[in-house]
Amino acid sequence: MKRSEVSQAQARAAQMLEASGIVLTEEEIRHIEVAGFGLGQLDVQGLELVTYVNNDRYCAKELVLFPRQTCPEHLHPPVGEDPGKMETFRCRSGKVFLYVEGEAAISLNAVIPAGSEAYYSVFHEIELYPGEQYTINPGIKHWFQAGEDGAVVSEFSSTSRDEHDLFTDPRIVREPLVEEDE
Repeated sequence: MKRSEVSQAQARAAQMLEASGIVLTEEEIRHIEVAGFGLGQLDVQGLELVTYVNNDRYCAKELVLFPRQTCPEHLHPPVGEDPGKMETFRCRSGKVFLYVEGEAAISLNAVIPAGSEAYYSVFHEIELYPGEQYTINPGIKHWFQAGEDGAVVSEFSSTSRDEHDLFTDPRIVREPLVEEDE
């Protein structure tokens, strides 16, 4: 991603957070993480994150999804003696379609990103609206997508070790390089 793309995504995410009533410091706004997963299609498969705290006991984040933006299928595996991240998603604004292992929905409300269909394998659908939450246990494959208006989701979890996440799509790079604009 180009530095200008990251800056634009940070500004857009900050606006969505503000519209949701979530107040950030200027420092937090400058450090909004933009995860494009190395796929070159941020608006389709990507995620914007604000990490408040992440230590050896717990983690708290805000996740921002632009309209119909998808966080690709992945799981949080065991790391050493840790069984893997357990996380609770609480929808703050918009609508989120969360997919986990289990009985598949007859029809999906989400749209699987074109060209990536082979990398999505779990289709048990949970719809989250503002004020609703769902907890994902360690080692469970999951993916999620915002509805038409985008979404803001608070994540409360055990320690986050994003570098150990296992994505179904082998093309994904969790922490791609940001290139300077020419």
